[in-house]
Amino acid sequence: MGNIVGLLAPFFGLIIVGFVAARITRQDQAALGWMNTFIIYAALPALFFKLVSGTPIEELTRFDFILTDLGATYLIFILVFAVGYIIRRNSLADCTIQSFAGAYGNIGYMGPGIALLAFGEKAAVPVALIVCFENALHFVVAPAMMAMAGDDKRGPLQLVVAIAQKVFLHPFILSAAAGFVVAASGLQVPAAFQNFVNYLAQAAAPCALFAMGVTLALRPVKRVPAEIYYIVPAKLILHPIVVYLALASVGGFDPAWIYSAVLLAALPTATNVFVIGQQYGVWQERASATVLITTTLSIVSVTALLYVIDSGLLPPELFP
Repeated sequence: MGNIVGLLAPFFGLIIVGFVAARITRQDQAALGWMNTFIIYAALPALFFKLVSGTPIEELTRFDFILTDLGATYLIFILVFAVGYIIRRNSLADCTIQSFAGAYGNIGYMGPGIALLAFGEKAAVPVALIVCFENALHFVVAPAMMAMAGDDKRGPLQLVVAIAQKVFLHPFILSAAAGFVVAASGLQVPAAFQNFVNYLAQAAAPCALFAMGVTLALRPVKRVPAEIYYIVPAKLILHPIVVYLALASVGGFDPAWIYSAVLLAALPTATNVFVIGQQYGVWQERASATVLITTTLSIVSVTALLYVIDSGLLPPELFP
């Protein structure tokens, strides 16, 4: 247990440092803009390029893995949506944001750092695949659902173009695609460029975690949603359980791949959920509260999950 606490201490410590720094300095939220730009357009893309480009091509084409993971994630999405729409009688737009709160983890900012710390280089490929494919699908589902709800006023052609731009021009997707090309072609990356990529990649996790702490500090809880009682267990408990059962039932995956996917599923609600809510003017204060609450509680839940994995209580295959 001490090893796990030692593993997570610098990880959550960086979030706390960012939170405290923001509360002390009381900088305007706009001051965070350039750091987020650096993280999204430079540091994390460099990390994804580094992870993907150095991976054998056969590992990058494990679509059975990514389809199983996506299926498990969207099972949680559908479940949360159904509870909100059928039981709580919320609007289609509200239920969409709630569903993302229960199924969209902070895999971009938190995922690579914590998975690589916990499972080493073997976690690189599954993390890169999950981050790229889940984000790509979320970028499609969010505007499509909002269009159905009537909150997106763009015409069908404009909507399709906007979705395509968001998917195919996102820095994470572009950098992973470039890494895929390098891996598939066997191209040798010049040493100077590789050193540059490595230098940027080293900054990804510390900057992302610090920025996340700042973001949480600048978005205090103003309105706790009534739906929090089922969103929190869906995100922090049910999501990783479903991902584990799906991947372990299918079998044939490296244990590090399964455990990395389960760990990413256990991460708290992504700050992007608040951004989506803000973009459409839907459930935004409650989305912000959900991000803060799940992030705080994930300190306990992620620690418990890593302890269970480290103790060997989760076999990598249910039907060997």
